[in-house]
Amino acid sequence: MIEAWTILLVACDSAIRLSVPLIFACLAGLYSERAGVVDIGLEGKLLVGAFAAGATAAVIPNPWIGLAAAIGTSVVFALIHGFASISQRGNQIVSGVALNVLASGLTAVLGNAWFDQGGRTPQLPASARFNEITLPLAETAAGVPVIGTFYADIISGHSVPVYLAFILVPITAFALYQTRWGLRLRAVGENPAAVDTAGVSVARLRYQAVIVAGILCGMGGAYLAIAQSAGFINDMTAGKGFIALAALIFAKWRPWAALGACLLFGLMDATALRIQGASFPGIGQVPVQAIQALPYIFTVVLLAGFIGRATPPKASGIPYVKDRT
Repeated sequence: MIEAWTILLVACDSAIRLSVPLIFACLAGLYSERAGVVDIGLEGKLLVGAFAAGATAAVIPNPWIGLAAAIGTSVVFALIHGFASISQRGNQIVSGVALNVLASGLTAVLGNAWFDQGGRTPQLPASARFNEITLPLAETAAGVPVIGTFYADIISGHSVPVYLAFILVPITAFALYQTRWGLRLRAVGENPAAVDTAGVSVARLRYQAVIVAGILCGMGGAYLAIAQSAGFINDMTAGKGFIALAALIFAKWRPWAALGACLLFGLMDATALRIQGASFPGIGQVPVQAIQALPYIFTVVLLAGFIGRATPPKASGIPYVKDRT
């Protein structure tokens, strides 16, 4: 019983840590798409955020400066997407894909040119990273069965970005459903003409949404490079932006459901890591590549029909042209 509880705690702890970049990116997509701007470029913004955080922290060993650099770089990418899709009324899918390609190439070239380590940034010291925080009374509670160990092993012992990610979920739910700004943001994703008729700028609201998305993606990228890892490596996001997009659809564009979906994907990722090298009765040892592909296979299976009908905001992906209304 104790061994099973320990295994469950370890699995939950790993799932939480692996779900954090997904939560940041999923919330970013939620803001953007609720405002009617499809954001395929979550992957690219996560990647440039991770690179900016890793590169900055390697030069100035301060995690907060690294986080600021990640947010700034990701917001620049978000504004490019906003300019293409809102001001120029371009194809939002094409713009997002272009940002992903640009991010992949730019981080590899700049990383190799600046640090000459094959695209990596140097290994970061502890002072340049977000380290784990022990919450009050965690060590004392560790001796108490079930509740104490849950507090000590699951709630305590994470870095600042982990707590930020989970705090941002209720903040997002409150902002979207309990504030005037959130009401207008959701309205502009459903019926921008009605919002425009009420005298509210559709473009300004959509720009605000993509900027928030950029900030959140920057946080997610910074977590990858200077909290979960000790530096940036090429393509370290490994499709997390796309998985976050799948989680957003799975959650049907709702914040609390998005948290659940991200934790589910994080648990799948953690399970894939735990069973690598394990031997199964009647099957034997499964190749590592097949285990690593499990989260992506799971994503495809979910999107293929297990989520029921997922209806996006009505104006999602449609540029608003005032003259035609």
